[in-house]
Amino acid sequence: MSTVRSEKEAIVAEVRGKIEAASAVIITEYRGLTVPALADLRTKLRGVGAEYRVYKNTLARFAAREIGIEGLDDLLVGPTAIAFISSKADGSAGDIAGVAKTLRGFSREVPALVIKGGVLGTRTIDADGARALADMPTREQVLAQFAGLLEAPLSQMASLLAAPARDIAYAVQALIDKQGGEAAA
Repeated sequence: MSTVRSEKEAIVAEVRGKIEAASAVIITEYRGLTVPALADLRTKLRGVGAEYRVYKNTLARFAAREIGIEGLDDLLVGPTAIAFISSKADGSAGDIAGVAKTLRGFSREVPALVIKGGVLGTRTIDADGARALADMPTREQVLAQFAGLLEAPLSQMASLLAAPARDIAYAVQALIDKQGGEAAA
């Protein structure tokens, strides 16, 4: 009996560690998904920085309670899988919006996957909150927008600084054209 209990305690500690290390957690119901579909989903989620695992609901509840996360009891019912969003294979941060978009897109392809909710930090979110995450721009999109915001004023400044020299060149060329001759070397 003690080996079974110690195995369960190890699983609770593993789940607790994954939740604590994750920037967010999204909980789904996978009832009706085939093994190849689950493998495909895991591969897609790994690409955006999430690990998709199935744990016993009771053990996941114990782990959440140990951390102090309340409100997961309603989400941890039925065949449940958890997407832990932490980091990508290259070491960069996992993309919360990208994971939510991947899950939403997969649930559109395979309606058997149901997004139940999740955890952001220590706050529980419902299914609507998880769907709202999918509507956010991805990390790459935010970085591109930020780079564009930084680049625009610098580009305008460079254009303004180049304008006087350009205007002088146009004026000289107009004077040469007006006199009907070529520019002297």
